[in-house]
Parts: sequence; structure tokens; C-alpha cells
Amino acid sequence: MHEGHQTAGQRSGEQHEPGTRTGWFGLWDGFFAASYLITCVLLLTSDAPQAQRSIAIGALTLIVPWYAGFGRHLMINRVHGPRNLVFAFGLVLLFCGITVFGFIGFFALFAVAPMLIMSLPMRPAVALLTVANLFPVAMVWAGGDEARASLWVVVPISLLSLTLSVLLGLWIKRVTRQSRERAQLIEELRRSRERVARLSREAGISAERERLAREIHDTLAQSLTSIISLVQAAESKMRDAPDQASGHLSRAGQVARESLAEAREFVAALTPPTLRGGSLVQAVRRQVDGLVTETGLEARTSIRGEEEPLPMPVNVVLLRSAQEAIANVRKHAKRARTVDVLVTFEEDTVRLLIRDDGAGFAQDVVREGYGLRGMRARVAEINGTVTVSSSPGEGTAVEVSVPTAVEMAEAAGA
Repeated sequence: MHEGHQTAGQRSGEQHEPGTRTGWFGLWDGFFAASYLITCVLLLTSDAPQAQRSIAIGALTLIVPWYAGFGRHLMINRVHGPRNLVFAFGLVLLFCGITVFGFIGFFALFAVAPMLIMSLPMRPAVALLTVANLFPVAMVWAGGDEARASLWVVVPISLLSLTLSVLLGLWIKRVTRQSRERAQLIEELRRSRERVARLSREAGISAERERLAREIHDTLAQSLTSIISLVQAAESKMRDAPDQASGHLSRAGQVARESLAEAREFVAALTPPTLRGGSLVQAVRRQVDGLVTETGLEARTSIRGEEEPLPMPVNVVLLRSAQEAIANVRKHAKRARTVDVLVTFEEDTVRLLIRDDGAGFAQDVVREGYGLRGMRARVAEINGTVTVSSSPGEGTAVEVSVPTAVEMAEAAGA
């Protein structure tokens, strides 16, 4: 409960225990009503004077509103505070009044004892139960020698009643404690499910953002870089070689159209257009041809082993890896003259190798960029590996190795 919305009972120092199920309380109301009616019948049929019987029944009847209007709320909500003692003392006084004017009214103890136990902590409840059980004994003792003759009958009944009341109290306390613990456990489980659901949603959002970031980097960003390069090449050739400039502009338009199709497809998480209706090798070869057109490098695509159809998730990972590696050649492979792309089909593995003869770099000095980190993450999703080897003056080689097992690819696609 928020601090700004405390109840009057909480401001007065009362403490609420965690709520428990209260559906069973209807059974207790029925037991209380039965006890009241039986006690009324016993008082009406007793041999006490009419006036005393009326007073005893009146005191018994007062217990009904005292319980319904005051004590029931305390018992259901497990409130602990000064009002509990007020209710308990009032209950005991009414019970003593019943017994004074109609001794047979001590039968009401069957209803009074559980109310004391449910409304008080165990120690004060046992103390008041002792008072209530011994009060009839005290009345018999104070009734003179003739009444004391029945003392040996009343005392065992009172002691037995006290013992049963204490045992009943312990049982009720245990049941309510277990119910409270179950309620707490259920609440903790509910909160845990909410946390898991929230974390799952956040993980899903994060994964989708990561997917979109990789797709944008691998498609749109690289395509825009290619378009810029082609437009710049066209500008440089516009005056001296208009045919070549026109070819560059035509290629830029083609790349732009492909990029638009890629954007539409990865938003829908569908198959990339470059893989639709063709094989992986054909899609990789088109990427290499685009590199040749844009940069004039000598690039070769070769196959080792027997080409076979691959699961779509494997195709997508290898194609995106080829795009990223070729983009890195375009941007970083200074003084490169040749690029070799090799696709190797093995029994349960496909390997993609992109190697250039550019300036290279020292791997312990240069930090991996977002593109290479995204490539590693994408390949790891299908239990593949990425190896980058380079050194100054020796060029760079990027090798991607992925399994072809359908179940792995399907798991990654899921």
C-alpha cells in the first residue's frame, strides 16, 4: 500500500498480515449461527427463572452484532491492534454474563473459543480462554456446598474444553499460516511470471532491434555506399567518357532498386530478393560482379566441392557475410588489386572465404567495427564461426564456416 493512502487503522499502529483466502469463512458463520441457536434452546429449556433466562438470552444475542459489526472484520483481515483486545474482552464479558444468569449458557464457549483464537495472537488468546473456561468452575465454587458437589463434574469438562480450545487454536493458527504462506508464494509466482514476461518482451524488442540494425548495415548502408561510389565515378567520367558515366548511373539505379526491395523484404523478415529464384553461389557472384563494376578490381568467384541446396537461414547468413566482407574490401582494402571469393561445400559444412591482396592491418591494433561484430553475431546464431586473418602488407582474409544441418538452421530461423 502506498504511504499516501494508509488507512486509519494503519496510522494507529495496527498491522495487516498478508491476505489469505476467506471463502471458508462462510462455514464458520454457519457454525456460529448453529452454536447461537443451540445455546438459545438450552437456555429456554433450562430451569432458571424467567428473568434470568431472558437476560442470558439477551447477552447471548448481543454477541451477534458484536461479532458481525466488529469482530468479523478483524478476524477476516487478520488485523492486530488494540481493537482486537477490545473485541476479545467484550466477548468474554458477554460470555460471563450469559453464564451468570444461565449456567447452561457456557455451551456458547464452543463459538467464543474460536473467535478468541482467530482475533488474537496465541498467548493472549490462551489467557482469555483460560478465564472463560474457569469462570463456570468459579461460579460452581462460589455457589455453596450444594453446588460444590458438582465441582468434580464441571472441572474435568472445563479442563477438557480448555485443552480442546488450545489444540483448536494451534490448528487454526497453523492452517491460517499455511494459507498465508501459500498466498505469498502465489503472489511471488505471479510477480515472477510478470517479470519473465516483461524480460521476454524486452529481449524480443532488443533482438528485433539488433536484427534490423544488422539488416540496415548489411543492405541499405552498403547499398548507399555503392550508389555514392557509382555516382562519383559517373561524375568523373561525365565529360571524358559519357558512355562509362551512363553505365555507372545505370548501375546506381539498379542498386537503388535492389536496396528498396531489400528494405521491404527485411522489414517483413522474408527471403532476400537476391536469393529468390537462385542459389547462394549465384547471389555471391552478383555481389562480386558489383564490386568489379564499382571499383575495377579483379575479382574471381570459385566453387570447391559439389554445390547443393542449403536451408534458407544458412543461405541468408552466408550472403550477408559475403556482403559485409565485400563492403570491407571496398572501404578498407587500400592498394588491393585482386579479390578471391571461394565457396567450399563439405559433407556437413559450408565455408565462405573472401581474400584480398590489399594493405592489410595489424589485428592487435585495429578494433573490429560494427559490421564484423554483426557478422559474428549472425553466424553464431546457427553455430558457425568467423575467422579474420590479416597483417600489414599481406592482405586480409575472412572465412565463415557454418553447419548445413537443417535442425540448426530451423532453430536459428525460429
